Amino acid sequence: MRTTTRALRLRRAFAVGRGGLVGALLIMAPTGASGEVIDRVLAVVAGQLITLSDVTAARELDLERADGAPDPIRAILSKLIDRELILEEVDRYAPPEPSAAAVSDEVAKVRARFPSPAAFGAALARSGIDERHVRETLRQELRMRAYLAQRFPGGADRRQSSMEEWVSGLRRRAEVVDLYLTGR
Repeated sequence: MRTTTRALRLRRAFAVGRGGLVGALLIMAPTGASGEVIDRVLAVVAGQLITLSDVTAARELDLERADGAPDPIRAILSKLIDRELILEEVDRYAPPEPSAAAVSDEVAKVRARFPSPAAFGAALARSGIDERHVRETLRQELRMRAYLAQRFPGGADRRQSSMEEWVSGLRRRAEVVDLYLTGR
């Protein structure tokens, strides 16, 4: 997810290329004597890092679903990779910004998935993100929806098929480094 605070600091510190990726991986590696892992980089998509925290946040907040996959991390990571590729296209064509009210409505829907404000706050804490991050993610989601609706009009089946073909093309053309190894 594009704006994870920890990942954002790393993105600014490193131009992800051969040396940058190694530097990012070293920073995310266990630290000194404590052996504490800060986060795990699972993929780099066109220069954007996707971390385990991003996958955890998407899952905790029900922004992405694993749909019963045997490896939920892999399933959600694949969706986040596709999301980054789509967002790159969206940023190129700059659809109109959603209204603040539309973003607030989306945030309210996410909050409503939790039995209480405390449960929502606990999910944010477990994910290592704040409400500002959720708002930004949902803003991006609304921009994506608007772009995709404009680019792929028509019936649901035809639209889904066209979108899958298009995303496959984006994956072929983009630089995607998938570092996730099942069970690690």
